[in-house]
Amino acid sequence: MPTLPSGRAPDPEPQPHELRSVAESFGIDVERYDRTRPSYPTELLARIIDHGPGRTVLDVGCGTGILARQLQAAGCTVTGVEPDARMAALARRSGVPVEIATLEEWDPADASFDVVVAGQAWHWVDPVAGAAKAARVLRPGGLLAVLWNVMQPPPEVTDAFATAYRRVAPDSSFAVGTPTQDAYRALTDKAIDGLRQAGGFAPAEQWHTEWDQHYDRAAWLDQLPTHGALTTLGAERQAEVVREVGAAIEALGGSMTVHYTTVALTAVRTAVRTGRAYGQA
Repeated sequence: MPTLPSGRAPDPEPQPHELRSVAESFGIDVERYDRTRPSYPTELLARIIDHGPGRTVLDVGCGTGILARQLQAAGCTVTGVEPDARMAALARRSGVPVEIATLEEWDPADASFDVVVAGQAWHWVDPVAGAAKAARVLRPGGLLAVLWNVMQPPPEVTDAFATAYRRVAPDSSFAVGTPTQDAYRALTDKAIDGLRQAGGFAPAEQWHTEWDQHYDRAAWLDQLPTHGALTTLGAERQAEVVREVGAAIEALGGSMTVHYTTVALTAVRTAVRTGRAYGQA
């Protein structure tokens, strides 16, 4: 049995933003991702826009443009930053201007924004470097708003997914269980700590919006392969999980209602731009 050298601590678990192969696996099937992934509650987006000093928006990790298009429809001028060229290409085709880069490596030049958003993406960003870059490009009084759609299918479907996933990927580092707000607490805690370390922001707030969406079996199984736990599995193992989940939905009568909580972590850019917020020593 291997042992660590004396005095050496075990290597920590990699953080989400360090798992680039997972972060960039969502571009495997961009058409499916764009077609099946849920949008964001319009009332929550209106609240975010209203809390900014204007309507110029930077969308971090904009993907295929799901959130960006909603913001454009609400009257915002949106620029996307997205590291996956496949997803960026679809966003551009749908009318979203996108620069291909990670937020940490992106050069904003003299650009400035009223609002910086990230939908299902902030956990793929270094929490300190990302907050520092957001502080750099936000105007004083501007708003950072990072969002996650937390889904909760019926327990029968969640259990079927967990059972199949543990069978086909027993060594996976993905935590598989009931997806609740508590499951996202670690992500929001890391984001809040990153804001504190970067500086330049008022204390963060969390806004929650509850909503439901009905899916028939075909619609849910169409979306399922876009979930992070499945994008890196091979086709055969992925298909086994999809089959078991499909059987669970059939047992419920062929359709189900999924409860969503959209969590928005928000922080206002303070008037004084600190050197640390620029990423300086």
